[in-house]
Amino acid sequence: MEVKVGDKIRIIHLTGEDGRYDGHEGTVEYIDAIGQLHGTWGGLAVIPEEDEFVVIG
Repeated sequence: MEVKVGDKIRIIHLTGEDGRYDGHEGTVEYIDAIGQLHGTWGGLAVIPEEDEFVVIG
């Protein structure tokens, strides 16, 4: 899945987390050197190869 800065995503589940981010939505603000997504959904990065999420806009 190709994700780019400015895309809006909905987190389904972050691997290793307790579910507190499940359902959060936000906009990708930057993608770091190892491909992790950072954005407006909260403090944790989304790791595309490990975490479940969908692009919604």
